[in-house]
Amino acid sequence: MDLGKVETLVKAQQLRDQFDNLEKHTQWGIDFVEKYTKFVKERSEIEINYAKQIRNLSKKYQPKKNSKEEEENKYSSCRAFLSTLNELNDYAGQHELIAENLTSQIISELTRYTQELKTERKSHFHDGRKAQQHIENSWKQLESSKRRFERDCKEADRAQQYFEKMDADINVTKADVEKARQQAQMRHQMAADSKGEYSSYLQKFNQEQNEHYYTLIPHIFQKIQEMEERRIERVGESMKTFAEVDRQVLPIVSKCLDGMTKAAESIEPKSDSKQVVESYKSGFEPPGDVEFEDYSQPMKRTVSESSLSNSRGEAKPEKPSSKSKGKLWPFIKKNKGSGPEDFSHLPPEQRRKKLQAKIDDINKEIQKEMDQKDALTKMKDVYVKNPQMGDPSSVDPRLAEISQTIEKLQFEAQKFEGWLAEVEGRLPVKSDPPRRQSGLYETQNNIQTTVNNCAQDRESSPDGSYTEEQSSETQIKVPSTEFDDEFDDEETLPTIGTCKALYPFEGHNEGTISVAEGELLYVIEEDKGDGWTRVRRNEEEEGYVPTSYVEVFLDTNAKADIFCVHHSVNCSPITAV
Repeated sequence: MDLGKVETLVKAQQLRDQFDNLEKHTQWGIDFVEKYTKFVKERSEIEINYAKQIRNLSKKYQPKKNSKEEEENKYSSCRAFLSTLNELNDYAGQHELIAENLTSQIISELTRYTQELKTERKSHFHDGRKAQQHIENSWKQLESSKRRFERDCKEADRAQQYFEKMDADINVTKADVEKARQQAQMRHQMAADSKGEYSSYLQKFNQEQNEHYYTLIPHIFQKIQEMEERRIERVGESMKTFAEVDRQVLPIVSKCLDGMTKAAESIEPKSDSKQVVESYKSGFEPPGDVEFEDYSQPMKRTVSESSLSNSRGEAKPEKPSSKSKGKLWPFIKKNKGSGPEDFSHLPPEQRRKKLQAKIDDINKEIQKEMDQKDALTKMKDVYVKNPQMGDPSSVDPRLAEISQTIEKLQFEAQKFEGWLAEVEGRLPVKSDPPRRQSGLYETQNNIQTTVNNCAQDRESSPDGSYTEEQSSETQIKVPSTEFDDEFDDEETLPTIGTCKALYPFEGHNEGTISVAEGELLYVIEEDKGDGWTRVRRNEEEEGYVPTSYVEVFLDTNAKADIFCVHHSVNCSPITAV
């Protein structure tokens, strides 16, 4: 084999190797694009799942309608939290937008481009293989014509030698010589033809080879190179878009975060604490200062005084000093039941708020019904003017029903307004703080004075008794009040205990009685569950007071002490005890 042939085969093999390498590299490029597309798709799924979880979290902590959480929105901290949840919901929307843009701008585009890239790559390598196959076929044709030319030349030489041998041999006939000569000429002609054919194939092959290596193959390689450059450029643009998709939502995300910060800064601790005070303010007037009670003064007592002292020590009105239930009203648990319709189980201020809220709700219902009534009235007028549009009498039943509903609501409003006026009349007016137990202390002093006077009378009496005359200085005048006819027909009820007024109460309503803070009264009827206790001030003045306003001592032993104070009588009943 000559050197030219070897060189040609080497170049062909090198070109085939280059095609194989390029084919592997371009396939790797397509795999890389698909790999990056898969990465972006997984990122998009993460954004969608993250946005869904954020939305569910925001929805989970949203206040439920018509619940206690919705009422809590009056506090600035709760409103700030609600604003944060709303901003978080918008924040989740931006992540959904990221996923949507990634899908539309990268995933869909790269998926479509990958298909185009595969088709283009297949076309280029098909052209390359076709050109390679063509040049190989031309080479084979050249080699075949060359071998034929070589064979014909050898045959012509052998035929020429045979002719010359036959021509030199004298023993061969002239016909055999002529035949050998013709055979030699034919072989020379065939060699000449083979030579021309080989020369033609060689010229054609050299031309095709030159075109193959310098025009066709470089053109195919150039297209493959451009394809690869476009692929790389496309991947780079996708990566840039990947970042821009996030960058586009940053301003809105920043606004969401700014909204959260603004909501946090809007929290007002003082306002929230003031709301708590307004929500739970009872309306009770705070108790006054505790008076000093002097028990250090020496007292001369007889045997009767000792018994009087014992009975006084057992009297229940002295127990308020050891009981704190009535004094610790801010810490008393509220009734957890629904309570009566007039909210009388609540403290005055809370009752006033509940009644006012109820009145507002009723007024809204009345306004709603009035609007419906006005609309129906206008519809009826239209029907009257245009009978073809409808029967005017068909509206009357509904109008009558609405009118009845309005009357009922107005009656309800009047009822609650009456209770509200009652509560507002009872609420204490801000003034100097009352003195705690001052009334009790004065009453005790009066009782002590009465007891001392009784004791002095017993000491001055020869038989140890005392007169029934009262000292005018120890009398306590109680203004007479009219009492309800309800008590006129009833016989006098027995006393079952005593009570002390914890707060002042103005008995404006029929059947009630006014009391002052610290005043001691008789209990003649216990609370039957309606929140009222029946008490008596003297033999003719009695009525009902709120149970929550008094501290009750169900013990009749204390009756004599208060009776002495209110009626300024002598203490023989106590002595008898």
